[in-house]
Parts: sequence; structure tokens; C-alpha cells
Amino acid sequence: IFKFTSDPDKTTVDGFIAHEAQEVVPESVHGEKDAVDSEGTPVYQTIDQSKIVPVLTGAIQELVKEVQSMKTELEIINSKIDN
Repeated sequence: IFKFTSDPDKTTVDGFIAHEAQEVVPESVHGEKDAVDSEGTPVYQTIDQSKIVPVLTGAIQELVKEVQSMKTELEIINSKIDN
């Protein structure tokens, strides 16, 4: 969660910070961190969030498998305790 620096009084929004996302999914970010044009005006990075979705989906799938495995292990342990 972050606030836009151009309007700090604005309501907070959920989002990614481009240079942090670039470390994880480099193909999702365009531009350079802290870039400025010839007049010193910031040239902001942009994020293609659609490139992040498959990475997040894969991580969720891995977590679901891990949780299911842990549930199975707990069921085995509980059945041994009950017997």
C-alpha cells in the first residue's frame, strides 16, 4: 500500500512499487528507476501488471499444494493418535 507522492492527502491505494517489482518480474516494468529527462523532469516507470499475474498465480498454486500436503500429514498424525 502506498500514497502517490504527487498527492499525499489522497486515499491510499493498493499497488506495486515499480523498482521493487522489477527485482522479481523484470519484464513487467518499463523505464529506469529515478530517471529524468533533459530538463530534470521525472520520467516515471510503468508496470504491466498482467505480467505479474502468472507469477502470483503460480505462487498460489504452490501454496495450495503445500497446504494440502500438510492437511494430509495432519490427518495421518490425528488418525494415529485416535488409535
